[in-house]
Amino acid sequence: MTGITGLSKKNTFVLTIRDADVIAAALRETLAEASPEERPGLERAVALVEATAAADEGRLQARWVRSRLAETGFTGDLDSVAAVRALRQAEPRLSLLAAVHLQKEAVAHPE
Repeated sequence: MTGITGLSKKNTFVLTIRDADVIAAALRETLAEASPEERPGLERAVALVEATAAADEGRLQARWVRSRLAETGFTGDLDSVAAVRALRQAEPRLSLLAAVHLQKEAVAHPE
């Protein structure tokens, strides 16, 4: 699970929260006890979770911005005023400064 906190008109920071390490540990524990038939799928799941956990904060924020914009139907240029406006409409508690920071992360970390 990835969440973004610090969304407040009074806050100018964005704190990324994630628990991929907890999920990876649970998958590794399950993998240790898995039957030979279950192992390939669980090994793939562990690899995917570990790859996601290795993503830096900027990439996570960029992914979050894209998902929020996609939910609102925004299809325009990420590097536009319209993108900031759409992000703030999707997250009304987001300050302008935080929205611009998140927009820059999305532009800096293309998919």
